Amino acid sequence: MIVDGSPVVRKVARRLIASDTTVVTTADTGYQTVAACSVEMPDVIILDSSLSDMPAPDIIQQVRALPGGENSKIYLCLPEIDVTKIMRAKRAGAAGYLLKPFNRASITEILPQLPLAG
Repeated sequence: MIVDGSPVVRKVARRLIASDTTVVTTADTGYQTVAACSVEMPDVIILDSSLSDMPAPDIIQQVRALPGGENSKIYLCLPEIDVTKIMRAKRAGAAGYLLKPFNRASITEILPQLPLAG
């Protein structure tokens, strides 16, 4: 799942990740993310660090509290290194972080198990 307030970022990420064997869902708010995860928990969530409706650590905690949420890998996505945001996200349960703008190589580093689109 790609969670970002920017439709362009969601579109680029979907193109990089989606394949015949990998389904990519998207959300543009924290509330949409939690609601979607309560219906079907994604294996991986790439979460924008600065959504307007909810802080990323709150989203991570709410997802983690859902059935299956402890198994989802959540990566915080930031425009630059922000140690405070990264540490708060990690304390909430994030697996790591990813910097914007990302590309196929940076996605592959955090998601080596996924067969990415060619």
